[in-house]
This record gives sequence, C-alpha cells and structure tokens, in this order.
Amino acid sequence: MDSIIEAQRQNHEEIERFERALATVLSKPQSTQHAKLANEHKASLILDRITSRAHTLHNFYQDEATRKAEIEAISGSKPDDLSEFYSRLGKIKEYHHKYPDQVVGGFELELAALVDNNAGEVDGDDYEEEDPISLLFSGEEAYGRYLDLYVHHTGYNNLRNINKRLTYLQYLDALATAEFGLVHQEVPKKRGTRRITKSNQIHYIVALHAYLLSFSKKTQPLVDVTGQQKQAEVEFDSLWAGGKVIGWAEPKSGKINGSGTGESEGIWCSACQKNYSKQTVYDAHLTSKKHVKATSRQASSEAPPTYPNGLSADVPYSQHQSIKDSRIRTSAQLTFLVTSLLASLMTTLTETKSNVERRFSLTAKEREAELIEKPAPAPTPTANADENANEEEEEERIYNPLKLPLGWDGKPIPYWLYKLHGLGVEYRCEICSDHVYMGRKNFDRHFQESRHAFGMRALGLPNTKHFHEITRIEDALTLAEKLKREGKQEIFSQETMEELEDDEGNVYNRKTYEDLKKQGLI
Repeated sequence: MDSIIEAQRQNHEEIERFERALATVLSKPQSTQHAKLANEHKASLILDRITSRAHTLHNFYQDEATRKAEIEAISGSKPDDLSEFYSRLGKIKEYHHKYPDQVVGGFELELAALVDNNAGEVDGDDYEEEDPISLLFSGEEAYGRYLDLYVHHTGYNNLRNINKRLTYLQYLDALATAEFGLVHQEVPKKRGTRRITKSNQIHYIVALHAYLLSFSKKTQPLVDVTGQQKQAEVEFDSLWAGGKVIGWAEPKSGKINGSGTGESEGIWCSACQKNYSKQTVYDAHLTSKKHVKATSRQASSEAPPTYPNGLSADVPYSQHQSIKDSRIRTSAQLTFLVTSLLASLMTTLTETKSNVERRFSLTAKEREAELIEKPAPAPTPTANADENANEEEEEERIYNPLKLPLGWDGKPIPYWLYKLHGLGVEYRCEICSDHVYMGRKNFDRHFQESRHAFGMRALGLPNTKHFHEITRIEDALTLAEKLKREGKQEIFSQETMEELEDDEGNVYNRKTYEDLKKQGLI
C-alpha cells in the first residue's frame, strides 16, 4: 500500500476489531478443560496480532518525513486541485482490472477463523478436523491437566551419588518441596563438588527446566512466562551476589598437590587419574608399581596431564577454578528457575499425584478402557439455544421467600396448606443420625423407610412395631432390655420373625419351614 495515511487507518481499524474479537472470545463460557485451553490459545493469537499491528503503527508514526510528504501530496497546490486524487483513483482501477479474481476481505476470513468455533468445517460425515490443542500435549498430560515427568524421573534415578532411588510418587513429592524452598536439596554433596555439577546432572536439570517452561507456556498462553523467568533470573543474581542461595555457597579455593593440579579437597594424581583424601595415602601410592608405570606412560606420551574435569594441565589453575565456578552457578540458576516454575504449577503437580494414585488402583482392563475412551466435544452453543436457556432460567426463578415445599406443578404450595399439614413442625430422629422430618405425616412414614431401618440394624435391634415412635437411641435400648425381661424373645430371633409359605398356602416361620422341609413333609 502506497499511502502511509491509509496504512495507519487500516492498522487502527484492525486493532479495534481484534480487540472486539478478543472480548468475544474471552466472554464465551467454557465447560471443559479442553475448551478453556483452546479459547485461551485463540486469545493469545489475537493478542499477538494486536501487538504486531501496534508495533507497525509505532514505526509509521516515527517516520515523520514520510507522513509530512504524504499530507503535502494529497493536499495539492490549490484548494480545488484534484489531480492527485484522480491519479490515485486511476491506479486503483488499473490494479483491480489487472487482478479481477483477487479475494476481497482476507482480514474478515482471518477474524472469523479466530472467533467462530465452526470456522473451517467441511460438509461430509467422513471429515474429522484435526485438533491443534491435542498435538501440543502427550496422552499422559490430558490436555494440560497433568504433568508427564516419567522421563525426568528416570533421569533423576540415574544420577550419581543418589542414596535412594525414588518411586514416581516419591519423586513428585520431592518436586513438591518447591513450595517451601529449592528443589533437590536431598541430593547429597560429593567431596570437592557441589550439588548437580556433573555433566549428566546438569543435563537432567536443563531438561527438567526446558520441559516445565514449555508446559507452562502451553497451559498458560495468556501469562507472560518468559517475563516471570527473567524476573526470577534477576532475583537469583541478587541472591547469588550476596551468597544467600540456600545450599549453593560460594566455592572455596582448592589445594594444589605435588603434581601441580588443583582440587577443592584431597590430592589428585594426574598420572593415576585418581583422587586421594589424605596425604599419607598419596605418599604411599607413589612407590607402587601402578603409579610408576602410569608416570612412565605419561612421560613418554605427548599429551599433558589432565584434571578431574578433563581439562589440560597447560591451562592455569585459576582458569580451571573459574570454569568450575561457572558450572556451579549455572546449575544453581537452573535449580532456582525450576523451583519458580514448580511453584506456579503446584496445583497441577498435586492433581498429577492424585491421578497417579488413582491409576494405581485400576485394573488392566480399566486402564485400557480409559485409554480408548475419548472425551466428548463440548456442544457448540447457538443463538436459539441461548434464548431457550434464558427462558428456562427465567421460568426457574420462582419467588419463594418462605421456602415452602414444591407441589406437583413445581411451584410452592399455599401457605394455609403448609400450616394445615403441620409442615412447619420439626421432628428429629436420633436413630436416623439426627435427621429432621418436617410434618407429622413424613415423621410417621419414616419408621418404615430404609434410613430408619439401617439405624436400627446398626444398633442390633429389629425394626418392629414395638419400636414405633421411638427416636432416641437410649430409649430404644431400654425398651429392648424391657422386652427381653418380659420374655418376648421372639422379636430378637430372626428365625421366628421371618415367615415362609409352602405350595399349599400354609404359612410357617423359617425354623418350622426348614424342619418340615428336611423331613420331606413339604
């Protein structure tokens, strides 16, 4: 586009329409995790486009010379000079004559694809649109609901100097300590080194940080995760400069052995490639055959002796120490950043642990069925559906300040009927776990219901007519003792309580029926 004024106007219009589209997307109700995440990713795409347009506008406004020349050109030398107008009109006609089939409204299609849920659908039953959100997560992550840390759990267990190999649940508990301080404080120190300074340990913490950073960006597209990481780096720099990073104190200068090599603790023999903790042990091994052969081999070879970290002895020790210190600082910084990411993902980490515990209780068939089962897509709301829902909500809003019971038509019963049946009187039954029954009719009926029968069975008493109107546990037990003293043992005998009928219609209790049946009389 030749006109900078028109370019500015178009960018202003697109920014305004993108802002309206963003409000539309964020105002949509989302019922599932997948729909909510897809909505947030759409909003993130719209925000990226708004940022791009705003940056372009800023550059346009900075170009004052071009704007001034454009304004002078369209103003003309005279008030009624329209030559520039007709010149530009001719160029527009020529362009459309040259490209008659050009699609008009490309911005409209882009906006519709971002806002509409049904954009891009194709008629036909066999067509299934690919879900872009599902491609971002693994099956274990379940659209960002859980963390997939199995690979990192294996890497953690393969680290050196680990006293105990953790299970997956124990590993999740170890990561959950990020809520209170730096993670992996349980990793033991090794002589002359710091925590997580070996190559495989650095690779582990780098991989863990990369995964958590990627997961945070995918599950929180509207959050500036990169900015939060930069703030965490600034905070770490201030803590490191003051030596306040817990478990990562400033390194001390090491000792230099007789061979000229440096170590923070012990004595390193470059010929044997071995570290000795005591001077006496080091002196004793100098006369051994292995050390003599290693020394002669090192003298005959052209390669200079090496340090434990694999660097040449030609390099000064101060440079070795600075390289080691930089590794320590990098490891400490990554651990600090991982802790900050885990603190923001603490809810997800807790849900991950609950999901793992739940899956441990499932059988193999249940796990297979869970993998095959796909979540049903959320129904797309339509205008008619929204109107019907609003009408139903209005119908459901019934004025009932006295909280009267509802009748057969779903409306509160009249107040005089409520008083007539005594529904305002409360009857409490201690046997039914202090359940309250409103009205005498409901109270009388509940003695034959399952709730009261279960309470009587829990007390070891039969739910017979003798205990009708008894609501207190103490009264029921007292009545049972009284009936037992009066000789009415039949109420406690299950055999005499249950009655059975034979083929001829004769009624017997269970004990008599079984005796006659054993004798073959019935």
